Amino acid sequence: MNQLDPPRSELAALRSTLAEQTRVIDALNLELAETNSGVVALYAELEDRAEQLRQAIELKSRFLSYMSHEFRTPLGAISSISRILLDHFDGPLTVEQEKQVRFIRGSAEELTDMVNDLLDLAKIEAGRITISPGWFEMFDLFSALRGMFKPIVDAKSVNLIFEEPANHSHLYTDHKKLSQILRNFISNALKFTPEGVVRVKAVYHDVEWVTFSVSDTGIGIAKEYQAQLFNDFVQVDSPIQRHLRGSGLGLSLSKHLAELLGGSVSIESSLGVGSTFSLTVPARLPGFTEEDQRGG
Repeated sequence: MNQLDPPRSELAALRSTLAEQTRVIDALNLELAETNSGVVALYAELEDRAEQLRQAIELKSRFLSYMSHEFRTPLGAISSISRILLDHFDGPLTVEQEKQVRFIRGSAEELTDMVNDLLDLAKIEAGRITISPGWFEMFDLFSALRGMFKPIVDAKSVNLIFEEPANHSHLYTDHKKLSQILRNFISNALKFTPEGVVRVKAVYHDVEWVTFSVSDTGIGIAKEYQAQLFNDFVQVDSPIQRHLRGSGLGLSLSKHLAELLGGSVSIESSLGVGSTFSLTVPARLPGFTEEDQRGG
């Protein structure tokens, strides 16, 4: 035997080690193949579930769209008839009759708002809501909101104040969706402020961002409820809330709309002191063209 050759015992040990390592490698390869097969199956299942979810969202969107149109016709009729009665076109009403008709009209308007909010949320979930940005002035936005809420403010012991920024009042975003968010904030503030002040402000940050805030001196919101406020169907448990109906969708919808505008919403509140709801959005919605900019 060549002196350089290893002893038989070492060869046997090497062969045994090699065989063991081969078995380990084979076992690992088998385990890897099974894992890969499991991952592929998992991906297939996830894709199937995702497709089922997309179909479910699409069906929900279609259903809500259909139902909203079906609801709007009778609700519109109820609102129109109640308005005719309240305008005394068919003769005067007794005090009790007028009270009941106003209740009917208010309930129809609340249900209409709820249907509209549900439809908007369904569109957002299905990715079917579109953003239509354009240039507009802060003054025009605040003037429209001021006029919209004037009848409500006149009937309450609340002072609604709008404070526009001195400069940089030119915005490029979706005017309707921005207005919808602020309407939700102002409506809630007026609803939960029996008397006092509701203040609407706009503050620019480095010209690129603007924060709208709606502050009130109302009942305030306890700390434990604030994190949930922007979830669907959430309503604060308070003595006033129990007497005021709502869908619990307004703030959730506002959050989704703010995100579509490239922004965010937030809240600061102290129980018994008041609340401030804020919306921060880009002063110029990202993605606009130079032609759009020159048009401003």
